[in-house]
Amino acid sequence: MTTTDIMKLCDQVRESAYAIHQYHGNGYLEKVYENALANRLRKAGLKVEQQHRLIIHDEDGAEIGEYFADLLIEDELIIELKACKSIKDEHKAQLLNYLKGACKEHGLLINFGSYKFFIKKFARSTTNSLASKLPGILPPMFFAFLAFAVK
Repeated sequence: MTTTDIMKLCDQVRESAYAIHQYHGNGYLEKVYENALANRLRKAGLKVEQQHRLIIHDEDGAEIGEYFADLLIEDELIIELKACKSIKDEHKAQLLNYLKGACKEHGLLINFGSYKFFIKKFARSTTNSLASKLPGILPPMFFAFLAFAVK
């Protein structure tokens, strides 16, 4: 998927998530928002997997655990949903680890639990070229951009 395609996909998810936030407001459990977003994206013709299983391996290939990403869209974009007052660093770390564990490049962290709508896009480089050119500036192989906070 090209960068333009992934950005269009992120825009589509953002617009759907914002519409859900406007319609339902905050106060529901995370699962309600997950089901609503999956429903709307499927109706828009997208491939959506809920509770996508991610197997975590150790350096020797041994299976050491599993996680479940809230949504996987078009086999490319991992969506991590929250229904809390505010996003914390551990929520960001969770999505970054999901991207690493799934060998995916793009993810969205969305919070429906606040009065303000929150969405942030994260990207994980599959090459170390950018990180090696900017040592000490970027965390290894990770960077985040495109944050939205809307009333």
